[in-house]
This record gives sequence, structure tokens and C-alpha cells, in this order.
Amino acid sequence: MSLLVEPVRTGKDLHAFVTFPWRLYRDDPNWVPPLIGETKNLFRPKKNPFFEHGEIQPYLARRDGRIVGRIAAIRNRAHEEFHGEPVGFFGFFECEDDREAASALLDAARAFARERGLTRIRGPVNPSTNDECGVPIQGLDTPPVVMMPHGRPYYDDLLKSCGLVKAKDLLAYDLSSDGGIPERLQKGAALAERRNPDIVVRSMNMKRYEEEVEKFRDVYNSAWEKNWGFVPMTDAEIDHMAKQLKPVVDPSLVMIAEHRGKPVGFALALPDLNQAIRHANGRLFPFGLLKMLWYMRRINRIRVLVLGVVKEYRGHGIDVIMYRNYFREGLERGYTSGEFSWILEDNMRIRRPLESFGSKVYKIYRIYEGPADS
Repeated sequence: MSLLVEPVRTGKDLHAFVTFPWRLYRDDPNWVPPLIGETKNLFRPKKNPFFEHGEIQPYLARRDGRIVGRIAAIRNRAHEEFHGEPVGFFGFFECEDDREAASALLDAARAFARERGLTRIRGPVNPSTNDECGVPIQGLDTPPVVMMPHGRPYYDDLLKSCGLVKAKDLLAYDLSSDGGIPERLQKGAALAERRNPDIVVRSMNMKRYEEEVEKFRDVYNSAWEKNWGFVPMTDAEIDHMAKQLKPVVDPSLVMIAEHRGKPVGFALALPDLNQAIRHANGRLFPFGLLKMLWYMRRINRIRVLVLGVVKEYRGHGIDVIMYRNYFREGLERGYTSGEFSWILEDNMRIRRPLESFGSKVYKIYRIYEGPADS
């Protein structure tokens, strides 16, 4: 049977690209259908500020006219400039258990990278490390939380068979609040507060939303700059993210640490919107939005997706205070569990405190890389 990989050119092609997972995951109860319109917007330069410094070219693999896989080849000039490495990326990878199709899709991403003078490819990232990334290699028996990917159990073997190797594992920690706030965490946070009376950790003030976003802007790019794979967010990307999150933010789950009014730390958690989104089956209309609104009242889990402290204030226990506050605020609002993700496998500065109060790794996501000329 003939296999053909072609770039997505038309709106019809893009719709086929975005909706292919509905067939691929039709027998998987843990898959969460993404919102079709929002996913399409990721590929539209007028809707996604990533295009100010990047390129995304999606491809479809067809065998005798039937779609069997997809991939997007990605160039991120911000990454090239920040890290000084000629790396291209791939993302939005989905494929049947078909070695030939997966290899052909990756060859398309490699050719895209070579044409731009890039010598390696890395992924999946959708389309950067500031978005969904990685292939889940552990924890596929439970649904992904908001803004985390799902996958097929054969993806790890499939990607390795195509010449890719592990670049980095990203960890997701799970913690139940059934036993209340862990005593060790309570004591650690209280000690940090006594030792640092001039540092205040507070929740976001939605009445000053734009000002609070500026505080995040001040902290984010300095607190995370040394992390592997980190790419600074542009002002346009931060503004875009803030606009998207505003309707769903729970201000009690957004924390700002200040030293005498100066922002020195920031943490962002979201209710696990996937618990509601899955009931829309990709479409807000005519009834998807109503279903989402109904199930949003039943969300019982949060995801802590951002937590960072600027370098000069690390070691003061600010992170411990934030963790304690998440327990306290979560319990008051009826959340019974949480996920801390994602965390680099070698980031022991974050991993140790999480494990000290009982949190455990329950999902692992892998990013792969390989030469662009293989």
C-alpha cells in the first residue's frame, strides 16, 4: 500500500489534521478531546503570537488516501537565540502503530530543519516548552490534567525505532489531600514565615488583573532562565496567555510572593478543566459549552503548572509557603487532589520538597531528539 506524506495547505487539511485523534483514540477512555477551534488557532499566525519568532508546518501521512499519522515541523528562533543551538522541533505527533508512517513523518520534520540550517530535531513540543510537550511513557491509565498531553502506549518504542533517543524526562507528581495538610509542610511553612517576616505570599487580586500579570512578567523570565529547554515568553505571548486564562482563573490558586512590595516569586495553579472539557467532545456549540459549565462545578483536582522564585530569594522557604497555601486553599474549595507538573527529572531543588511531604511521581513524559540528517 502506498504511503504519502504531504504538508497541510488548506482549511480542509487542517481540519483533518486536528480531528485525526478522534479516530486514533476512539477506544481510549482516558483521552480528553481538545477543543477543535482552539487547536486550529495554534496554527494561525493571526491567533498565535508564537509565529512572531517561529514557524509551524503541519504534515499528514496517508496510506492509500487514509490518514495514518500527523506531525508538525517547528522552528523556534527564540530558542535558537537564547540557547545558541541549531535545533529544530517537532510536535503534535500522533500516529498509528506504523513504523513506516512514523519514520516518514519524522523525515519530513528533519528535512524542514535542514532547509533552515538546523542540525538536530527535538520534540514533541506543541509548539514550545511553554505549551504541551512530551510523550507520556508512564501513567497512561489515568486522564491527563489540563494542558498536559496524552498518547498511545507504543509511542516510546515507535519514536526510538525511528532513530530518536531520550533528551529529557518530565515528571508529574500526584498528591492527595485526604489527610489534610501534611504536618511537616505546616511546620516548614510556619518556620519560613517567622524567619522572613518581610516576605508576603498572597493570592491574586482579580480587580488588578493587568497589574498582577505584570508581576508575573517580572518574575517569570528570570526565575526560570536556567532551566533546560526554557524559552523566555515574549510580551505578546504573556498577554495572550493572560487573556486566555482570565475566564478560568481561580484567584486563590494564583500566588505572588513579595518582599516589601517587590515581586520575588510566582505560582499558578488551575482547576483541572479537562474534567469538564472532555464532555464537550471538541465543540463548544451547540451544547458543548453548556456541558462544560455544568461539569466545571464538579472539578475536584488542580494542576500546579508554574512555581518559581527569583534566584536571590531561593532558600528562604517561599516555595514551601506556597505549597502549604495550595493545600489550604484547595481544601477550602473542595479540591481533593492535585498534580504538580511538569518538573525536570534532574531538578532536585523542586523534587526534594515535594517528596518530603508525600508527593509521588505518577506520570512521566519524555522529550526525544536526534540528528536532522538521519
